[in-house]
Amino acid sequence: MFTLMRHNAARLEGNKMGIEASSVSGTSSAVANCGSSIGPSLVSSLPSAPSPVPSLRVPTVLLFDSGLGGLSVLRELARQRPDARYVYAADDAGFPYGALDEATLIARVVAVMDALVARLAPDVVVISCNTASTLVLPALRARFSIPFIGTVPAIKPACEGSQTRLISVLATPGTVKRDYTKALIRDFAGSCRVTLVGSARLAPLVEASFAGEMVGDADFAEEIAPAFVREGGVRTDTVVLACTHYPLVRERLERVAPWRVRWLDPAPAIARRAVSLVGPALEERMPLPLRLFSTGAPLDAALVGRIAGMPARNGELVPMSAELT
Repeated sequence: MFTLMRHNAARLEGNKMGIEASSVSGTSSAVANCGSSIGPSLVSSLPSAPSPVPSLRVPTVLLFDSGLGGLSVLRELARQRPDARYVYAADDAGFPYGALDEATLIARVVAVMDALVARLAPDVVVISCNTASTLVLPALRARFSIPFIGTVPAIKPACEGSQTRLISVLATPGTVKRDYTKALIRDFAGSCRVTLVGSARLAPLVEASFAGEMVGDADFAEEIAPAFVREGGVRTDTVVLACTHYPLVRERLERVAPWRVRWLDPAPAIARRAVSLVGPALEERMPLPLRLFSTGAPLDAALVGRIAGMPARNGELVPMSAELT
C-alpha cells in the first residue's frame, strides 16, 4: 500500500522522480530489475547482451536532464569509465518539466534529442531525469536505434533493504502521479508501506543553491519532512532519492533530516549499466573535457566542472525550433 502526501497541496500538481530504466543485472543495485514487465513497456529492456562499443574507440556518452540534476549521474559514470567522451545537455529552457503537460513534454524531449543525436552521434544516451524517463523512454527508443538508459524509482531495492518496512520516495509531483510509479509499488513493494512525497520546490531549490542564491536549511527541511513517518512504533528507515537533483545536496539533506535513514542514490547503478553497454575503460588517462549543451542560457563551465569533478568546455546552445524555445 502507499500514501500520497499532499505536500503543500497547491504545489503537488506536476513533475518527477527516479532510478534506472533499462534492464539491469542483479537486485542489489539502487535500480535493480524494475524490469520491462511494468507498464506499457515503459522500461522495455534493451536487447539482451548488447554489443559494447568497439574496444579501441573512445565512446561518446550523452547525459540529458532538464537542469543540473544529471550531473549526479555524470560524476559517478566518470569514476567508472573516466576515459569516455562525455556530453552533458540540459533543457533548461523547459525547466522544471513538471510544469509541462505530458504531450508537450514528450514532444519537447524528442525534439531536443533529435537535434543532439544528429549533431553528436552518441553511442549511448542516459536520460538522467526522472520525469522524462517515466514518460518519454518508449518514444525515444522507438525513434532512435541507439540505446537509452533511464531512471525510475528504486522501489524494489528500497523495500528489500528496509528493516522497519516503512520507506519513502522523495520525488517531484509528476513522478508521484505517474501510473508507472504506482505499478512499481504494486509489483515490488511487498509488505512495505511506501510514502510518496512530491515536492515541487526541492529541485528548484537545488538549482538556486548552485546558482549562488541563499537557500536556508529550513527550506530543505520543510521539503523533506513529509518523507519521515512514524507509524505503529516504527519510523521510516529508507528514503529513495527519486530525482537526480537530490543527490547533489545529499549531505545537506542528511544534516537537516529528523533522524538517520538510508538514502538510495540511483547514480552508481545507472553508471554500471552504461559501462556494461560501452565496455570497460581502455587505459588510464586524463578525462577528456566535458562538452556542454543547453536550450536556454549557456551552462557555466566552471560550476558544472566543479559539480561533475572534471574539466568542462564553455557551454553551447542546442539549435531549437522557435515553438520549443
